[in-house]
Amino acid sequence: MRRLLVALCLLTATLWAAPAFAQARSQLGPLCTTDTTPPDQMIDACNKIVALKVFKGEQLATIYFWRAVGWNKKGDYSKVIADTTEAIRLQPSQAVYNLRGSAYYDKGDYDIAIADFDDALKLGPPDGTIFHNRGNAWRGKGDYAKAIADYDATIKLQPKSTFSFQNRGIAKEALGDLDGALADINQAIRLDPTLPQPLINRTAIWRVRGDLDRAVADGSEAIRLAKEKPPVNIMTPPNSVLISGNIHRALAYEAKGDYAHARDDYKATLAIVASDAGSKANQATAKVRLSLVTDALTPIPRDAPSPVTQPAPQQTGAAPAPSPAPATPGKRLALVIGNGAYAHVKALPNPANDARAVARSLRDIGFTVSEGIDLDRAAMQKVTRDFLREAARAQVALVYYAGHGVQVDGRNYLIPVDVELKPGAGMTEAMIDMDTIMAGLDDQVRTNILIFDACRNNPMAQQVAAAGTNRGIEGASGLAAPTSLGAGATLGAGTLIAFATAPGQVALDGEGANSPFSAALSRHLGTPGLEVQQMLTRVRAEVVSSTKNKQVPWSNSSLLGEVYLAEK
Repeated sequence: MRRLLVALCLLTATLWAAPAFAQARSQLGPLCTTDTTPPDQMIDACNKIVALKVFKGEQLATIYFWRAVGWNKKGDYSKVIADTTEAIRLQPSQAVYNLRGSAYYDKGDYDIAIADFDDALKLGPPDGTIFHNRGNAWRGKGDYAKAIADYDATIKLQPKSTFSFQNRGIAKEALGDLDGALADINQAIRLDPTLPQPLINRTAIWRVRGDLDRAVADGSEAIRLAKEKPPVNIMTPPNSVLISGNIHRALAYEAKGDYAHARDDYKATLAIVASDAGSKANQATAKVRLSLVTDALTPIPRDAPSPVTQPAPQQTGAAPAPSPAPATPGKRLALVIGNGAYAHVKALPNPANDARAVARSLRDIGFTVSEGIDLDRAAMQKVTRDFLREAARAQVALVYYAGHGVQVDGRNYLIPVDVELKPGAGMTEAMIDMDTIMAGLDDQVRTNILIFDACRNNPMAQQVAAAGTNRGIEGASGLAAPTSLGAGATLGAGTLIAFATAPGQVALDGEGANSPFSAALSRHLGTPGLEVQQMLTRVRAEVVSSTKNKQVPWSNSSLLGEVYLAEK
């Protein structure tokens, strides 16, 4: 995402007048303080100036600022933050706070970024660039109203701010105002038709509207522009525009069912070096979806047995794989899994009942449901991958899981019924990686809802527990809060994750036919006109009451606007 640099004078014009610097100023000075200098040369020149120990105070702050600019060009945001922090210590300025705030933004630390932009605005007159950058951080946090207000302020100060029109359009799209979003992004394209970024964002709007041919056309033009003239603005993370263009066109191709072109674009996405959090999130998604479309393109050998649509004997109730026919725009898909008949850890009586109850509630409100009961690893992996493949053409994708879950090294895993929990190499390969599911679903044009009725307590150990009244495995770690996906991806925009219990706590299996959480969930899922987060609030209240405060459901959301599972 491109950000604008505050063009303030930081003594550059007078810095090299010092007599002690007469010998080197003709070479080092301009190399260090010219924004078009290649980053390695800029950093080297600034390093040599610092080593001379000629400047102090405000002048030295200037050198640290420009060296930070060099690090920013390279996408090394930790070093940007270190140098701008030193510059702020020596002499605070709008430009330095703005640059450090932008680095925090690129690392995904939105609250710190906003604080830096606030400080920048306090140091000087209103500045459209800083309002724009703060708007980006608000948008990163999902506060689209505040983002739009900051973009409005920028446009008032800078009526031809192409990127503020573009980003205001993105925020409007997040709030469901597609007409307003399209108008803003079209204005950005009119202001500068050579920029690829507005075309990439219009690609997403066409996908939301189901106009996939236009999406592919805009994505292709954006990629052409990004290759023909790579963005030179120093605040644009290296390679981020080309990565974004490839992933958006790939998703459009996949939605069309053109898996060959989608595969090529996903490969292109992964072949580029990513530096910022957004690009790493795109690559995490590309990795999962590349695997899915590659499977779809692999022909079944003629002598291969027919695909098994019924599970192994211990896995009663698994549904056949979803139909390969293209899903209709606006389709709502759900994957529901209940695992209780564990062979090597304590069995749970209720997950099968819970899954059937939730699946029935979802079908009643119009979801197409893939349902699996007591699945081993092979069956669980297949039904999950089939679901992720179909989700490329869905408007809403919902995943519900009841059973055992563990956390290993900060990543969450769902446990098939045939897994033995033994610490050691390869242990996680026998389980289903929740982060992979989340990365595969990460797409701003779709609403994703993931609901997990599993425990979230205790560290991993070798001993298997005896049967109990909750869904924890004694000595096995439960699910962690979602902080990252794979190689740097964050909780994707348009995603809600709900857990049956809070971090570090147990999820009760229940004394009746259902767990307290799933019983409440299946009752409230179909309530007409109830927004999904309000629905989960009612579920939480019921669970807290029925368990006498022993269990408190928990959720984390980056949903884009209000979502209704049952019609108003």
